[in-house]
Order: sequence, then C-alpha cells, then structure tokens
Amino acid sequence: MELTLTAETGRAPGSRAAGRLRAEGKIPGVVYGMGADPVPVAVVWSELRRVLTTEAGVNALIALDIDGRTDLTIVKDLQRDPVRREVLHVDFLRVDPDAPVEVEVPIVVVGEAKEVESAKGIAEQQMKSLTVKAKPTSIPGQIEADVSSLTVGSAVTVGDLQLPDGVTTDVDPSTPVVAGVATRFTVVGAGAAGSAEGGEAGEGAEAAGAETGEGEESGE
Repeated sequence: MELTLTAETGRAPGSRAAGRLRAEGKIPGVVYGMGADPVPVAVVWSELRRVLTTEAGVNALIALDIDGRTDLTIVKDLQRDPVRREVLHVDFLRVDPDAPVEVEVPIVVVGEAKEVESAKGIAEQQMKSLTVKAKPTSIPGQIEADVSSLTVGSAVTVGDLQLPDGVTTDVDPSTPVVAGVATRFTVVGAGAAGSAEGGEAGEGAEAAGAETGEGEESGE
C-alpha cells in the first residue's frame, strides 16, 4: 500500500536549526537516491508516525510530496536519541517500483516451543531482523519464525524461514534465528535424573551383594 506524506524544503542546516524544527513538532531529514541530488527536508512528526505505524511498518512505501513533485520513497534510516529514543533525523530513499531494493525486515517469533519449555530451556531469538531484497511493493511488514518444532540444542535458521514470493536474502541459510538454549535448570534437571539412576543402581548392587553374602553364610 502506498502512503502519502508532505515534505517541506528550504530548512536551514545545523544542529540548532534542527532543534528548533523538533520543538515545532517536525523532523529534519534528507531525500536521496535514483541519481538525483540529496534534498534537505522536514516532515511533521505526527504524519511521519502515521505512515510508519501501518501494517507495512518501517518499510512502508511513501509517496513523498516535495514542492508539488512526488517521489516514491521508503525510510532508509531513522536516527534516534540513544536515551529518550525520540526520532532526531530521517533518511528517505528514492526507489524504482520495478527494481529490487535492500531493506531490513523485522523477524517475529510465532508458535510455542513446547519441547524447549518442558525441558526448562528457553527459546532465544538471536536475530531480530533480516536483510532482504524485494521490489518496493513486495516488501513484507515482517517475517515469521515458527518455533513449534524447536528443541533444546536445535535452532530455527534463516533457511527455515518462509519468505514471500519475490523476496530473497543473501544471508547464510545456516545462520540461527531462534535457538533452543539450555538453562542451569535444564542442566541441573539432567544431572538430578542421572544421580537418581545412579543411586538406584547402587542400591540394587548393595541388595544383590547382601543376598550373596546371606547365601554364603547359610552354606557354612
């Protein structure tokens, strides 16, 4: 789905000017790509947030209105304050609707790792997003990692992910996305079971020895 957003041009450069824009509820940014010169812009934060909170997420296809001319774009980067997480700057990349573009797509864990849970392990998500290539209109909002068959010691890998038609990745297919990891409880549980078995075996041996000894005494 294509969304529309208006960008203002003519913003002054520098951190002080950017600070004034943010105080007015606007975010400084730049539009670049497709062989054209970069254009400094500013967008209203509430409008930017609107287009980034649809099902398409941060990879929404945005028709950016710049001084009456429309550029087809995606958000390539959002710079945030490291503490407050407020958006400080936005980069828009011009795109060709018929040409693949490389983007990061969030990975969402689905299903229940019942075997991992029963073993008191944890399903640890080791990859939060995946770099994919797709045409702008084919970029998925998210990629699902199904952990239903996960066990302790195994992993859901990039090769296990079901990518939509027209979406590819160059990431090594053996790269783990979600791993079934043992915890200290898993290890202790296995050790306790081993100790119990050893104890039972020991008791059995002692009982057998006792019976043998009784037999020798009766023989005398």
